[in-house]
Amino acid sequence: MDFDSGRRLYFFDVFLPLSILSSLMLRVALIGSTGYTALEVARLLQAHPDARLTCATSRSEEGVPLSTIHPLLSGRVDVAVQSFDAAAIVDQADVAICCLPHGASAESVRGLAEAGTRVIDLSADFRLSTADLYDQWYGGPHPWPERLGNVAYGMPEFFSQSIADADVVANPGCYPTSAILPLVPLIRDGLIEHGDIIVDSKSGVSGAGRSAKLGTLYCETNESIAAYAVGSHRHAPEMVDLIDRIAGHRTELIFTPHLTPMDRGILSTIYVRPQGSAGTGQQAADRMMQCLRDQYEREPFVHVVDHLPATKHVAMTNHVQISVRASGGRCVVVCAIDNLTKGASGAAIQNMNVMFGLPQTTGLSG
Repeated sequence: MDFDSGRRLYFFDVFLPLSILSSLMLRVALIGSTGYTALEVARLLQAHPDARLTCATSRSEEGVPLSTIHPLLSGRVDVAVQSFDAAAIVDQADVAICCLPHGASAESVRGLAEAGTRVIDLSADFRLSTADLYDQWYGGPHPWPERLGNVAYGMPEFFSQSIADADVVANPGCYPTSAILPLVPLIRDGLIEHGDIIVDSKSGVSGAGRSAKLGTLYCETNESIAAYAVGSHRHAPEMVDLIDRIAGHRTELIFTPHLTPMDRGILSTIYVRPQGSAGTGQQAADRMMQCLRDQYEREPFVHVVDHLPATKHVAMTNHVQISVRASGGRCVVVCAIDNLTKGASGAAIQNMNVMFGLPQTTGLSG
């Protein structure tokens, strides 16, 4: 919709001024505004007919227009960045989307939730189910441990009801999204061995964040592809934990992430062994494709496709593409997502829609 000054819109056959129409829209606070996921949230909200960005916070850029931090927003967003104050944000927003780093997010989320603002957290601080698991992988005690395992996991394809009722939603990680969506139906239906899975993932450089780091400098990433965090990436326990919670089977997997010289996108190539009713060879691949189609036929963003997915097929969208091929004694499952959209900010908007009773696709139809 184009909300030009002086324009009026009909709503249930009533002629409403923009001041009243604006009051009917969801007010969104952006907590931690300097990174790529924050920019993506702001970008997506520009196309959302039922929500508007009302405030943005940063610890380092107070008073600076958000469009100065992110020039892409020039002429489109007039919000100035403010310091974080949970009590003040309650008066400015119905929901806060928190884009703070892992470890720094939990305290802000707690303050917002206890002040009465519903929160969608893009960090990993509330994704895992136990304090021990969090301490093992994030190197310290959790500041709100009683909420671990007691927060909705933000994947509407499996948790839409708990998301709708939640005060805090833990947005999924980007790599886990690309593994959980294809693996859960196959494990739950007994089509693959859940103790022998290899997840090989490639990500664009934006997945490493906006801060300058040696490993993401242009001369380090251009014309190169590199594995990193082999055997120690924090998204591996999230994959295992969530597959166990959703599919009911403890999974063992090897996860290896790679950095590729592109801005955005994730391609996960997942190697599985068929079992049970899946059969073998092409029969197994066909059976897995049908299982995935049955699971996601009513989900607006997950598509089981006959072609091999590629990151370009889903770039700048909230859509997921999955396909399966037979290969020797295994099957190869390929999943493509945009790491900043379905892997982060688009999923946050999708979760916001579910929380407030809107169609999941609202503002995400592109």
